[in-house]
This record gives sequence, structure tokens and C-alpha cells, in this order.
Amino acid sequence: MIFVQKKKIVSLMLWTIMLVSSLNAQNTKDIVNSIMQLRGDVESLYTGIKENELRYKTKMKSLSMQATDLEAQINRQSTSLKLAKSELDKIKVKIKKAAPTNDKIKPMVIEALNLLTQSIKDGIPFMVEDRVKSLEKITADLNEGIITSEKALALTWASYDDTIRITKEIGLFKQKIDIDGKLVLAKIAKIGSVMMFFSTPNNEVGYVVKENNTYSYKQITDPKDIKKIVSLFDALQKQIKTGYFELPNALVLQGSK
Repeated sequence: MIFVQKKKIVSLMLWTIMLVSSLNAQNTKDIVNSIMQLRGDVESLYTGIKENELRYKTKMKSLSMQATDLEAQINRQSTSLKLAKSELDKIKVKIKKAAPTNDKIKPMVIEALNLLTQSIKDGIPFMVEDRVKSLEKITADLNEGIITSEKALALTWASYDDTIRITKEIGLFKQKIDIDGKLVLAKIAKIGSVMMFFSTPNNEVGYVVKENNTYSYKQITDPKDIKKIVSLFDALQKQIKTGYFELPNALVLQGSK
């Protein structure tokens, strides 16, 4: 009986040892798998770091090249500016030396520019701001000694010629106009200096009228007159400037009747 019990105890011990060994083996396998997983993750992170480092170095190199190129451009522009300033100073010296020969012309040129500026402001409101600015530039250049009085006189004469041409010109243009207090970029159909029609992006059409020495843009609502103005714009768009056109009464000096 005692022998049988000893045998059972020995068997139980062996089974326990085998179970512990099996558990230890499973734990060891799990640990190995975990270590392998961690190693893979570390290698993946290391690879990502290397790739980011390479991209960063490439980007920094590109930015460095761009900075060098920009610096070179700035230096070239600075050199060009210095050369231009030097040339301008030389021109001013030459003009100053020649001044005694043309001092009598300068007041006449300035007066002519002032008269033309006032004429443009009083005339049909066609590109007034740009035309006045070009005359103001001639005056400024003359006063600053950038151009001679003879050069200013030639430019003034050309401006008068341009103004005369505009009074005869028929064509299609674009400019900003004031409609009900809002500036709108509109198409302009100019008939010399006697009529000027407009067409806005919102399909509003009308013409310029002068009342009490002030120009305004009058919108047309009559379907028949709208059709006439639209036909005019279509013709000018097709470069048709001669022929018979029926238009509403839009004489600038008369206004609407």
C-alpha cells in the first residue's frame, strides 16, 4: 500500500515537472516573439528616422541653393540700381549745365501741361486718371531735372496730338466707371468726344451725360434703346466702325431728352 502511494507521488511529481517545463517553454517562446517584434519595430523606426534625415538634408540643401541664388539676384539688382542711379546723376549734371539755354522754355511747357490737364478733366470722362498721370509725370520729371525743357516740350506736344486723336476716335475700350457710387469695370463704346456708352458685367447699359458741369453715367431701361446700344457694342467688337447705326440721344453736352 505504501509502495503504491509512493508510486503515485512520484508520478505526480513528474507530471508537475513536465507541466512547469511546458509553461517555461511557452513563456520563453512568447518572450522571444515579443523581442523579435520589438526588434522589428525598432528597425522600422530607425529606417524612418534615416529616411526623414535624408529628406531633411535634401530639403536644406535645396533651400541653401535657393538662398544663394536669391542672394546673387539681389546683388545683381543692387548693382544695376547703383549703375542706373549713377547714369541718372550724370544726366542730371548734363541737364543742369544745359539749363541756361532752356530756362525760358520751362514756364511755357508747364503752362501748356496745366492747360491740357484741365482740358482733359473738363472733357469727356475717358481714361482721365491715366491721361492726367502721364502729364503729371512730365511735369515732375521736368521739375526734378530728369528731362530737359526741350524733351518735356516734345512730350507735351505728343500729348496734345494724342488728345486730338482721342476726340476723333471711335472704338471699344474698358475702364472703371462710377454707377450709383460703386466703381465698376465696364466696356466703353466711345464715339469721338460727343457720345460715350457703357456696358457693365451685369448687362447694365447706358451713356455718359453732362449736367451742371458734372459727368454721370445714366442707365437705360427702354428695351428699344438697350437693343440699339447692344448692337453698337457688337459691331465695335467685330471691328465694324462704319455704316448706319441707330442710337438713342446720348450727346454728352445735351444729355437725355
